[in-house]
Amino acid sequence: MSARENILARIRARQGKDGPASPSEREAVRAYIRSHPGSPRPRMEWDPVARFRERAFGLASTVDDVATLEAIPAAVARYLAAQSLPLAGVCWPELAGLDWRSAGMTVESRTARDADPIGITGVFCAIAETGTLMTVTGRDTPATMSLLPETHVAVVRKSRIVPGMEEAWRLLRDELSEPPRAVTFISGPSRTADIEQTVTLGAHGPYRVHVILAPW
Repeated sequence: MSARENILARIRARQGKDGPASPSEREAVRAYIRSHPGSPRPRMEWDPVARFRERAFGLASTVDDVATLEAIPAAVARYLAAQSLPLAGVCWPELAGLDWRSAGMTVESRTARDADPIGITGVFCAIAETGTLMTVTGRDTPATMSLLPETHVAVVRKSRIVPGMEEAWRLLRDELSEPPRAVTFISGPSRTADIEQTVTLGAHGPYRVHVILAPW
């Protein structure tokens, strides 16, 4: 974090301020953000869950539903089997307690490596307007899990699907006392059209993104 702190210190020095921001300065910034009026937005007269599902399909993600938390391993196994993919991978710690073995899967809770075929994660929230997943880095939410494996499976709580980007950032500010080191927005499988304007999936990340909507 020293490089980040050095950069911020230089910015504050140019502003004529010494040392890190005081609690009163931080609160003044938060108060300004809370009171700042939102920009004009299109009407959002749709159900967030239905809209998210529609937009995710449009981004070449696949979507499934489960009725209970305990049903997640079986749902993941069905998806992998249908795609002829290995029934093995890594997951975030919050999902490690699920009964993966009964679903015929071998799932470890550790940092992902290049050779791991499947990465299973939660999300901080999901954005209905664009079908986007939002994750934040942390000790128990490593970004490698959604970036290194060729297949990313994301468990999304329906209660964490927000209408738009504005609500996603507001949720982050309300729930996290400090900003995370990184925020990642995932809109379907990785893709590029740099070579002859031909869309290629999996260029800079997973070839597949599968979303499991959970009811809690």
